[in-house]
Amino acid sequence: MRSRLTLVISVALALSLVLGVGVWLWLKPKPIPHLALRATTYDDVEGWPGKFTAPALGAFQRSCALILEMDDAAAMGGYGGRAKDWKPVCDVALKTQPADARHFFESQFKPFEIFEDGSREGLFTGYFEPLLRGSRTRHGAYQTPVYGVPADLVSVDLWLFDPKWKGERVSGRAVDGKLALYPTRAEIDAHPPADTKVLFFGDDAVDVFFLHIQGSGRVKLDDGSTIRIAYAAQNGRPYTPIGRTLIHMGALQRGSVSMQTIRAWLKNNPAKAGGVLESDQSFVFFKEQPLDDPMLGATGSEGVALTPMGSIAVDTRLHPLGAPFFVSAGRGVFIAQDVGGAIRGAVRADIYFGFGPDVEKAAGEMKATGTLTVLLPATLYSHSAP
Repeated sequence: MRSRLTLVISVALALSLVLGVGVWLWLKPKPIPHLALRATTYDDVEGWPGKFTAPALGAFQRSCALILEMDDAAAMGGYGGRAKDWKPVCDVALKTQPADARHFFESQFKPFEIFEDGSREGLFTGYFEPLLRGSRTRHGAYQTPVYGVPADLVSVDLWLFDPKWKGERVSGRAVDGKLALYPTRAEIDAHPPADTKVLFFGDDAVDVFFLHIQGSGRVKLDDGSTIRIAYAAQNGRPYTPIGRTLIHMGALQRGSVSMQTIRAWLKNNPAKAGGVLESDQSFVFFKEQPLDDPMLGATGSEGVALTPMGSIAVDTRLHPLGAPFFVSAGRGVFIAQDVGGAIRGAVRADIYFGFGPDVEKAAGEMKATGTLTVLLPATLYSHSAP
């Protein structure tokens, strides 16, 4: 069996041969925004410390469990230095109580304002873990399949053989020994992937679609048990927000788009709903995860469970996972523990709101501009300050 690196290189070469020069134009690395950090003080951080600091402490303690196991020289990513720069802070974190969260962050970290191409302002959104109803077998209302990863899906981490592709990945399938584009959402709906496990059948196609958007969820099965489903892979096709589709159709006005207004339109227009959903070519495949602590979310990209109002998704081409950030629009400190396909840019983050219908409205309506401030350990501060 060939090594994974050899397979990646072979797939990349096949991609250029099969799809030609055009695909390399399409795959041209997206320019990484210019990020700049400027040292500041907590007195000058507008809104500090906000409403949320205790959840961030718990989230950071979970990140520290990983950091303390890393080699001292291991890179944290982005401007985050090495694991050795974070371990002294982690030692203190694990001894800190929630009531002392604000003092912990102020005493152990120095704040840096984040600029993207000279601007401090960026976009902040929210996501959550929904509850769906499902069945292991197809019957009655349970008709919409949620799939595991297909055997023919190949994902290529392009940065493994050229650092200019940092953070870029393509997916496809092997056809006659060559890599081809994977089917779109509409094509998968019409022709389900062969030999692919169905994890469950949902009773609402719109709920399943939003599961794809959120990336994880819990499922109440018709046998009374509850399972957790988490993101595993994606078909490599571009993500198109269906809110944009509805705006182009004239069905919704730009200023009125939210998860709630989209759901209402889909419910009131069942004959057109399928076509709107399939305007998004992206399709997500899932895996089951243990449902351990019900107060926490699914495991994020960093490898730890997400904390409601304590975790965010960021662009890891630029930012280190495990770092604390003050999000002015989110009114608190959050730990970078996840990524998202639409989360691109230096001043951009997606706030994890938690589980269930009670937080769906807040997460769905979260779309605000604001600023982002990263908190860096004092041990790293001496060689990070401008």
